[in-house]
Parts: sequence; C-alpha cells; structure tokens
Amino acid sequence: VQLVESGGGLVQPGGSLRLSCAASGSIFSINTMGWYRQAPGKQRELVATITSINNTNYAGSVKGRFTISRDTTKNAVYLQMNSLMPEDTAVYFCNARITLPTMITYTYWGHGTLVTVSS
Repeated sequence: VQLVESGGGLVQPGGSLRLSCAASGSIFSINTMGWYRQAPGKQRELVATITSINNTNYAGSVKGRFTISRDTTKNAVYLQMNSLMPEDTAVYFCNARITLPTMITYTYWGHGTLVTVSS
C-alpha cells in the first residue's frame, strides 16, 4: 500500500493551494484519513482528519481556512488551503488507517509534499 501526495508548491501569503493524496495497493477499506505537517525545527502536528463517515477535525490554527474532504471511490483525501500564511510553511504528510484484505489495520504515511508560503 502506498500513499502519494501532490499539490504542494510556493504560494504568496493570502493565496490558496489544494493538496491531494491517493492510496493504492491491496486495500479492503480505508478508515480515518488525515493531513499532518512538520515545519523546520518543529515536531509533526495534526492539521485535519476525516473519518469514513465524513466527520472532520481541525487544528485550531487552520480552522476556518482549511477544508479536508475525501473521495472514497478514488481512495483519496484532499486538503483545500485558503488564506495561507507564512506560518503554514511545512512539509505536509498524508496519513491513513487502512485495513488490508487480511483484516489487519495499519497506519500508513505518505512521503510528504512541501508547501512554502512566502512573498
């Protein structure tokens, strides 16, 4: 199973970006999916999560600016980021709790995509 992120890049303050993450491989079901980020010199932190029934949870610092969504038909999760600020600069990681056909559930991580907010 692999998680592959895309959509990072350089954006000016106040701008928007949309991150995408798709899971591939031998998958029985996908439970909670989410986005985490790690800024230089800081620990990885939760940005947003979404359950299999579309319940969402956001970090306080992004609430009202970021929106997480998922497409179960594509095994994908998205993060729409608006009103970006320099402090949003980080490597963003996709995360998913995936049940394999063996009925064992694992947590998977993507390799990350860099978001840089700078003028």
